[in-house]
Amino acid sequence: MTLDELRRLDPKKIGSWPALPKLGVLLIVLFLIVFAGYWFDWQQQIDEINAEKQKEAQLRNTYTEKLKIAVNLPAYRKQLDDIEKQFGALLKQLPGRAEMDALLIDINQAGLGRGLQFELFRPGTESVRDFYAELPITIKVTGNYHDIGAFASDIGKLSRIVTLNDVALSTAKDGLVMDATAKTFRYLDDSELAQQRKAAAKGKPKPAAAKK
Repeated sequence: MTLDELRRLDPKKIGSWPALPKLGVLLIVLFLIVFAGYWFDWQQQIDEINAEKQKEAQLRNTYTEKLKIAVNLPAYRKQLDDIEKQFGALLKQLPGRAEMDALLIDINQAGLGRGLQFELFRPGTESVRDFYAELPITIKVTGNYHDIGAFASDIGKLSRIVTLNDVALSTAKDGLVMDATAKTFRYLDDSELAQQRKAAAKGKPKPAAAKK
């Protein structure tokens, strides 16, 4: 059909149109119906389907992770048991309250045994942590270089945990002067742990009262 013939077609008499124009109008109407359906209905459904697919993927990942944990649960329990044993072994290296005096004597004897002269040996204020207490000891000793080094080595070999911190060396007439802070630790007994838990419970905010 020519362009003039298409212009002469009466829109009110589509039934009398030739087959080709009818087919063109039908295709246009079909396209408009499909577009309207997508715009007003299908688009929302497609978005919902995509969202559900994302949820499904997340659930699959969660299931896979939990399945791995369930399969490896015996290994995790054994690992936890090993950690608890190691922790118990480390805890045994901390003296109790009754052993602290003996440990302080050991530190002092370690210096005297190396021929060092104590200018200062002053235990400080104990700091209480979660399950242990930390005691700083300010020390000042005089001696030669090798004896001071041997003393530091002896401190590290004590059966209980003792660390030397903030070490400073200076010269003196008789050799060297070492200023340091020795830190030793002890585990808290049952009564002290109970006090810690009680204090922690008091420090927690109280739950808000339910509104009636």
